[in-house]
Amino acid sequence: MVWACSLRVVSDDGRMVTVLRDEDIVRLLRPADAVRWIGEAIDAHHRGELLGPPRVAADLDGGRLVFTAGRRRGAWFGYRSYDTFPEVAGDQVVVVHEEASGRLLAVAVGNELGARRVGAIGAVAADALAAPSADTVGVVGTGTQAYAQLWALSAVRKLREVRVYSRNAERRAAFADRVAPLVAGACRPVDDARAAVAGAQIVILATTSASPVIDASWLAPGAHVTTVGPKQRGRAEFGLDLPAVAALLVTDSVAQIDAYDPPNLLAGTPYRERLVTLGRVRQEGARRPPDGISVFFSVGLAGTEAHLLYQLYRQVAG
Repeated sequence: MVWACSLRVVSDDGRMVTVLRDEDIVRLLRPADAVRWIGEAIDAHHRGELLGPPRVAADLDGGRLVFTAGRRRGAWFGYRSYDTFPEVAGDQVVVVHEEASGRLLAVAVGNELGARRVGAIGAVAADALAAPSADTVGVVGTGTQAYAQLWALSAVRKLREVRVYSRNAERRAAFADRVAPLVAGACRPVDDARAAVAGAQIVILATTSASPVIDASWLAPGAHVTTVGPKQRGRAEFGLDLPAVAALLVTDSVAQIDAYDPPNLLAGTPYRERLVTLGRVRQEGARRPPDGISVFFSVGLAGTEAHLLYQLYRQVAG
């Protein structure tokens, strides 16, 4: 197969294949579309129409090659692959095939699609769980995932104030400048995590920390928390004090959270039995007191990245 430039690819048998790179994803994928499409995927998964089994990995002596796969019945099947080699920032690859024929439809190369679908999952959760009037956000973390969360969240809430913290003062200042166009009001760096979180109606934890970055006592009544980073025994960006104060515990994939190795932080605790899926919340609603805290454990429902690519393919192909 011969690959040409982005968006214009011809295979050796004359068929068109869409190839998108990071710059294409940034240009083509709008946050409102991403949130809508991911919401459709989560609903389809709840109905049993989207299959998203836990990720699998191949050990490769010092690193792993990880795969997530999915299928939307009657439409597509596909997968994402990425590596975990230390000191390597390898490109992710997302591939989607037409279900009926198996024909390759589209390939995405790079890291933007994966990050933005996680952001969209977080925004779908915030839209379902946070107060409709929520407009103040506290963010701990200043990396790609933190940006993607705010990028998508801006499609479902008008953000009046965003406070951001990370350990590096220069990075948090630069991050605040970067996300300022997404915020209707002020976006400002703060000097510690408590200052970011205290009083915020939506809290985003998007770190790589192996130990808790906040204390649950800092959270305001009625706050919604999305945790994107590590959530396993011995390596988690939050402690069990967080689910302990929550009135509602939600995840996008129970199968994935149960498949973690080492086990997820909730395994073997009473909190695991309280965990419900985001699809169930969207379809059946969720009850909690107005001052109750909700926590969304984002684990990356498999198949959602292929679904985004499939929708972008349809947009590009007309």
